[in-house]
Amino acid sequence: MRIGVIAAAGFPIAEPFAGGLEAHVWGLAERLRRRGHDVTLFAGPGSDPRLGVECLDLRRPQVSAAARADVSMCAPEWLDEHHAYLDLMVRLARTGADEFDVIHNHSLHHLPIAMASAVPVPIVTTLHTPPTPWLESAIQVAGDDCRVTFAAVSAHTAAAWSHLIPDAHVIHNGVDVDRWCPGPGGGPAVWFGRIVPEKGPHLAIDAAVRAGQPLRLAGPIADRAYFEREIAPRLALPGVEYAGHLTQAELARLVGEASVALVTPCWDEPYGLVVAEALACGTPVCAFARGALPELLDGACGRLVEPGDVRGLAAAIGECAGLSRTAARRHAVRECSLEHMVDRYVELYGALALAAV
Repeated sequence: MRIGVIAAAGFPIAEPFAGGLEAHVWGLAERLRRRGHDVTLFAGPGSDPRLGVECLDLRRPQVSAAARADVSMCAPEWLDEHHAYLDLMVRLARTGADEFDVIHNHSLHHLPIAMASAVPVPIVTTLHTPPTPWLESAIQVAGDDCRVTFAAVSAHTAAAWSHLIPDAHVIHNGVDVDRWCPGPGGGPAVWFGRIVPEKGPHLAIDAAVRAGQPLRLAGPIADRAYFEREIAPRLALPGVEYAGHLTQAELARLVGEASVALVTPCWDEPYGLVVAEALACGTPVCAFARGALPELLDGACGRLVEPGDVRGLAAAIGECAGLSRTAARRHAVRECSLEHMVDRYVELYGALALAAV
């Protein structure tokens, strides 16, 4: 099939990944190409050229001095992204039928939804986030003429959007279980992800220290002020170490060496890719029961505690670390694999393309 994949433009689709969304899109595009599909990835500058990338044009449109002086002028970066998606959707409206059998949108931007009726090929949009005003507006404008087929990354996320999209397909994200391979375990606990307040790494540190468990943190510092305020001072605590922003291979090795992975969201995670990645490495997960996380774990591979309960998380760490690594890996292969996810999407693409003929 000829598949166009639209990425979010904020960060390149390349290692080291800025977050789970970038890792997800990279994995999907790579696996589709490996299966022989003709994939074009529309993504920001710096994205992995092996994925058939066409760079979104994030150069600022030529805006006059009068327009720049207007009180309604938005931030220049916002206008860059808006212009890039507008340019792409106009192109797809003109030539999409000649280039693609299906378009898969991961952009989080409203224009691929609002302009979908002008594009002559089926469009799938994956809902990666809770409802946002811009996307809700685009869906309502499209109304009954909305030609977008929606997929949600979890039943939790599908339920959050059900007031506007009652029939979203639930397709869990997947991880490459060949790249996230089993490790020996037995080492310090691990926390990994974007270092931002909503991911709660400071709570993971507090729980590990309370449990007397050494902890390694890894991930990009996406909020420098938060890092300096909450994380840097805690790095002086015994056994707490920041390993940096690692490549996927480095991170898989770190996670595979860990005795347990701590997952501490301070918001309702739409999916929680770090859970699947940890389990694929054979590392049991000890987490706050928020968002979609209860969908991803069972008693054989993890423990869930009440959101924000640092004391409860600390108490569960030892028990969780004693769970079977084989069971954790088996659960990931069965429920969280990239192959399973891609199978579901390819089946959806085929049904939509056939219906469009």
